[in-house]
Amino acid sequence: MCRNIRTLHNFEPPATGDEVHAAALQYVRKVSGAARPSAANQAAFDAAVDEVAHATRHLLERLVTSAPAKDRDAEATKARARAAKRYASA
Repeated sequence: MCRNIRTLHNFEPPATGDEVHAAALQYVRKVSGAARPSAANQAAFDAAVDEVAHATRHLLERLVTSAPAKDRDAEATKARARAAKRYASA
């Protein structure tokens, strides 16, 4: 899975439209192999991003869980701590 695509389910507050769009954009970039499509492919690329974002929104709306919602700030703090440990100079 692309490292830039973040988990969007079960967070408080819920994922924003911008977060869903960013995840869709990263997915389409990964699948297409193009960070910036050519002019000839731009329309298809943009349509794919919109379709993936639409499907993602529907998925997030339909998923259910009994786990408590995660706090975005707490998860970000944990991620920074993991990164600091991983990239600490020897």
